[in-house]
Amino acid sequence: RSSMGASSLSAPPMVRTLLALALACTASGATLGESRPRPALALGRPSVEAAPSQLVAAAQKGARPPAVRGGGGPQVDVPLLLYFVFWYVGNMFYNKYNTMALKAVGGKYSGLTMTVSTLQLGVCTLYACLLWLTKVNPIKLFGLQLPEKMALPKTTKADLVNTLPVGFCAAAAHSAGVFCLGADPLFGQIVKAGEPVMSAFVNTVFYGKPPSLAKVFCLLFIVGGVGFASLKKNLETGAYKLKFDERALIFGMIGNSFAAFKGSENKKLMTKEGIKDRIGGVANQFALTEVLAFLISLPVMYAVEGSKWSEFCSLVKTSRDLQIGLAVSGMSFYIYNELATMTIKATGAVTSSVANTAKRVIVMVYMAAVTGKVLTEEQKIGAAVAISFVLVYSVIDDVVKKVFPPAKKKD
Repeated sequence: RSSMGASSLSAPPMVRTLLALALACTASGATLGESRPRPALALGRPSVEAAPSQLVAAAQKGARPPAVRGGGGPQVDVPLLLYFVFWYVGNMFYNKYNTMALKAVGGKYSGLTMTVSTLQLGVCTLYACLLWLTKVNPIKLFGLQLPEKMALPKTTKADLVNTLPVGFCAAAAHSAGVFCLGADPLFGQIVKAGEPVMSAFVNTVFYGKPPSLAKVFCLLFIVGGVGFASLKKNLETGAYKLKFDERALIFGMIGNSFAAFKGSENKKLMTKEGIKDRIGGVANQFALTEVLAFLISLPVMYAVEGSKWSEFCSLVKTSRDLQIGLAVSGMSFYIYNELATMTIKATGAVTSSVANTAKRVIVMVYMAAVTGKVLTEEQKIGAAVAISFVLVYSVIDDVVKKVFPPAKKKD
């Protein structure tokens, strides 16, 4: 049996931790204040302005979802809570089995990382086609709800052309992420946590949308945290020097950049007249993006690793770790990203930021256990600073507006 399979997700402490963090994330909007309406964890305090959620089937039918009541308090949105839990579990599964697949092909210097990345998207594409073929999306089963219909998008040729930039950025972000995490699963997570830095750069330079001064202040600490995590102390002299996996840093920054481009291009795409209706919802939009990402990755894979295709085929026929790693990492990548999209759309900025922060910490701790690598003190401190200020970065503008409300204009 592979050493990667030695760790188990079924341990009660892990389950309790996931449930507690998911509950805290879904409840956080009520305590910190959301910037927009959402189907809150506390269903007893609905927003007057809130529109029915497209993501919770019970809300669509006008019925209340399954609820847990404690001490006469507000009801708990169980489906949303479960979406958070399985989002985290899916992300953990992806990281574990992505590492398994990469080890099975020989590690970061095997010359087959792009092949693994592309075929993960291939698994996503097969799953998306299966959903369109059956016209049913079972994703809501994770929230103990009935599956919903998923019709084929009614996109035009022009719509597909307009969606290509999003698909390209998704392909580049995914492949860079695989290279990054394949180089160093732990340091890679710390680098990926610094996504707001590249997002601020991309949006300022290419879209003319610079961050506020408060956010720039947070960026300094995010960069500082990642930088400190890159240091290693000489035990003899006590002096610090930079020591990190350059491959993880470079590909992590590339992935963060393309993730930022993808977000901005996706916003531009959704402003085009009628395209939302023709695509037919969030699930179709995500499926279409993954299919395009796979088709875009194929020629790149052939160009850079085509000469090793026969070697890969031999490995995939004989290596059970590679077979399982590819299948599970591809499926878990699709499912956890769809669940993440659902939870983020169903909640506000504060809740999604807390959720992302908690997810990053959980995945780092989990991958440390899976790989047997121990975070250094510098990595622990640097990661704590960087991840904490990623959370602050996400909510700082709302906090500043509440503390220093803009002066009302006089008539």
